Amino acid sequence: MNSPNPSPSDVPAQDRVPKGSGGFFRISERGSTLGTEIRGGLATFFAMAYIVVLNPLIIGTAEDVNGETLGIPGVAAMTALVAALSCVLMGVVSRYPFAIAAGMGLNAVVAYGIAPLMPWADVFLLIIIEGVLLLILVLTGFRTAVFAAIPPGLKVAIAVGVGLFLALIGLVNAGFVQAGDGTPVQLGSGGLNGWPILIFVIGLLLSIALYVRNVRGALLIGIVVTTVIAIAVETLLGDGGDRLGWGLTVPSLPTSAGDLIALPDLSLLGLFAEGGLAGRFSDVGVATVVMLVFTLLLADFFDTMGTMVGVAHQGDLADEDGNIEGARGVLTADAFGTLLGGIGSASVATLYAESAAGVGEGARTGVAPIVTGAMFLVSTLFTPLVTLVPFEAATPVLVIVGFMMMTQVTGIDFKDPAIGIGSFLAIIMMPFTYSIANGIGFGLLGYAFVMLVTGRGRRVHPLLWLISVIFLIHFAEAPISALIS
Repeated sequence: MNSPNPSPSDVPAQDRVPKGSGGFFRISERGSTLGTEIRGGLATFFAMAYIVVLNPLIIGTAEDVNGETLGIPGVAAMTALVAALSCVLMGVVSRYPFAIAAGMGLNAVVAYGIAPLMPWADVFLLIIIEGVLLLILVLTGFRTAVFAAIPPGLKVAIAVGVGLFLALIGLVNAGFVQAGDGTPVQLGSGGLNGWPILIFVIGLLLSIALYVRNVRGALLIGIVVTTVIAIAVETLLGDGGDRLGWGLTVPSLPTSAGDLIALPDLSLLGLFAEGGLAGRFSDVGVATVVMLVFTLLLADFFDTMGTMVGVAHQGDLADEDGNIEGARGVLTADAFGTLLGGIGSASVATLYAESAAGVGEGARTGVAPIVTGAMFLVSTLFTPLVTLVPFEAATPVLVIVGFMMMTQVTGIDFKDPAIGIGSFLAIIMMPFTYSIANGIGFGLLGYAFVMLVTGRGRRVHPLLWLISVIFLIHFAEAPISALIS
């Protein structure tokens, strides 16, 4: 008979909350102090504050199926607000030093993989659905089934592919790579011509220098300094228009206090409910919706797990087997972050690897993300500054983030033909088809096919076979529709 009050040994390690003295956050138990936690929270904020600048340039400028954009100011305000609420929630629920904000890579999935297929209201409803499913997976323990379905090497390949995709987006948006005359792409417009491209190169070199020298807040500093240089160039050489050829925003000096500080634009809050719930997703079909939800779920879930384990190891918060006590609280808070991201129209919110900046400062408890959240709340008042940042100043960060994600490629076992070919397809098809979903689909199909022809089909998880069939139907949707009609 099961005891109604199980002993600690009966509870899975990942679901146990650490015990001991030191108050609600167990600051002293984990060898920290209040001052250290505050300093760590500030370090994390400055390391990841660039998302308030970069996410609006991705989500706010991308067009949905109707050609509509969300606009930079509104997305900037909601990015900061969702990060603030999510970080505070993480600190209180998990008591770990993990911060949450709109996820790099995931926002690319949303902007360039989902928005072209449906209106923005449907996009954010899809994110909310993904958040609910993620929460169910966490609370029911089904996360282990998802882990079993996707081989570790393919999970790594997905991250690497997203990194290359982000780097390509950065290079294209900056004009460093453009469509060529007779070639798919080329270097610049017949070469690296013009001030905007020079600004991009300066920003990229500066960001690299700061990053390799381990300067905290390197990416944000790179954006700020490059923006200042861009404003100076436009002021001295421009004519107030777009004579210099800026890709999107024309950098200019603020002319009023309203260009620096203002009440946040919260007009995007609750956009998902626009038009009611009847008839939603009717234009894309059930198979596409399932594929898109799975794409978000897969990327969000494994990105969260990888970040949680990596940062926990850095702070000696994991045991010798890599288990984290009370991990369910971390994953629950992360799932609610995704829900907040959908409700606030700020994209999928997820754990940030930049939390390692705070851990590096000594943060070990939930106080740190609460401090980070407070800083994000303050930053909602300064979102007008985002409109001063041109693509050429912000997109170097995409290239750097692409490099960060690319470093994981060493975790792929290319000697295994199934893992190797599946990973290769996932990595190349994301940038080459300009679609993260396509990369994941071809990667899983390639893996399943090689496993089948090498006589190892039974070793493929049934869930992966199901997912592969869904992707196959999606890729063959046009000929199937033609055949039916």
